[in-house]
Amino acid sequence: MRKLVAFTNVSVDGYFAGPDGEIDWFKSNDEEDRQFMIEQANPSATLVFGRATYEMMAGYWPTPAAIRDNPVVAGVMNSAPKIVFSKTMKPVEDGPAWNNVRVFRGIVPEEIVALKKQAGGDIAILGSGNLVQQFANLGLIDEYGLMVNPVILGAGKRLFNDVKRMKLHLLAIRTFRNGKVFLRYRPV
Repeated sequence: MRKLVAFTNVSVDGYFAGPDGEIDWFKSNDEEDRQFMIEQANPSATLVFGRATYEMMAGYWPTPAAIRDNPVVAGVMNSAPKIVFSKTMKPVEDGPAWNNVRVFRGIVPEEIVALKKQAGGDIAILGSGNLVQQFANLGLIDEYGLMVNPVILGAGKRLFNDVKRMKLHLLAIRTFRNGKVFLRYRPV
């Protein structure tokens, strides 16, 4: 069965975005970060986004700059099947570089379980903190990947706001020269 994994950047104090949704605090272009992104890019994965994250990703990854600066990740992002959870977004037609997008109106646990049973690579929620909260409370996430950034925001949108208590088992830790720490957990 495929795993549903959530990958999210967070601040040391647990925020996935600043008070106005800003995420400029975790963007980095150093070589170690780029190499990690390449290692994580799974061409067989299905990517999952909330509407805001989808719009941000769709506005960047198909661009000539993204393809030039990070061709491996851009190739995966542009060609991988994508699911967007949005009550307001219209269906998306394939473009020349951003393809395979389906829009789901809501989270139906049985549909997610059926997706996990289909052939293919992992299903990966990228960013989309509000979506992670909803999936977590439904017990649908098999692994959490948290990239902890060396910054304290003091205010913003907490990743696990209103999420039910759960115990996690640590699977991996990776430290980066820029002060970031990647933590991978699975629910117990």
